Amino acid sequence: MANTFPDNPDPFRRDLLSWYQANRRRLPWRERPSLYGTVVSEFMLQQTQIKTALPYFERWMQTLPDFGALAAADETTVLKLWEGLGYYSRARNLHKMAQAFVALPSPPATREAWMELPGIGPYASAAIASIAQDMPVACVDGNVVRILARLTADASQFRDSASASKAFAPLADHVLNRERPGDHNQAMMELGATVCHRKSPLCTICPVREHCAGCAAGDPESYPRLEKVKFENVAISRAWCVHNGRLLLHRIPPSAKRLAGQHELPSSEHVNIPVSAPAIATKKRGITRYRITETIHRIAAPDTMSDELDWVDIDVLEKITLSGPHRRWVRELLQAD
Repeated sequence: MANTFPDNPDPFRRDLLSWYQANRRRLPWRERPSLYGTVVSEFMLQQTQIKTALPYFERWMQTLPDFGALAAADETTVLKLWEGLGYYSRARNLHKMAQAFVALPSPPATREAWMELPGIGPYASAAIASIAQDMPVACVDGNVVRILARLTADASQFRDSASASKAFAPLADHVLNRERPGDHNQAMMELGATVCHRKSPLCTICPVREHCAGCAAGDPESYPRLEKVKFENVAISRAWCVHNGRLLLHRIPPSAKRLAGQHELPSSEHVNIPVSAPAIATKKRGITRYRITETIHRIAAPDTMSDELDWVDIDVLEKITLSGPHRRWVRELLQAD
């Protein structure tokens, strides 16, 4: 990395913290802080926006209010509460993490100890340890990388976010406010989420613009410099089949790496979709580097079915776990029918 921050980051720390105290969003895990609430929020906020996670967090805390309740819950309950948030491995890892946590004689006392628990990596361990336990460890996520790259106008080219996070970790540690590490880390994330946007950053109201080399140079959007992600287009055909008050669904095997045990509309891999079957909806979504187009066709009830296909009564659809997009599609298509 070509540029560094001033040896004394105290002015930056003061400006950042002063702004955070006056402008921080009132979020439930901040207003009612607890170790458990911090852990749950960190799992939910991985690859999920705050506005999306808020109702899930409130419902989760009402149903599973502590580590013991989560550890004792069955997986079906856990996945149902998570339904719609996506990336369901997070829910399973959170469940496993709670079961491991309650078996410990005391909560982890170091960041490294947190990382020994399921689903907790470098970022989550730093967030939990600093926010809930006041440990002086710096968080480095995409928001923090963006801020640090702009503060230093670092022109280094990075392969991806992971390599950039690793490169900026020493600088994040250098600017960390060790007297208030939790507030500092949350302030950095808040600044990145609400002011230092990836595109069109709000430099005129930024509390640390006086410390920012990227702002001074007039091109903060140039940083950080990451290689563009190459997206892969994927096309999927799915079946819509309602017969005698029941909907045909594919039950994902428990051994599957993704969405194990959940239901989705069957794809052409699981049921024959005739070429002549009319298309009734086309849905587009993105998952990591994939851009997926899913076309839903209306078909007649199949004569034979694999063991992974289920007829589910429409009246009980709300009780089973459907992956988030499929839940929306099913509701939409049932209403249209």
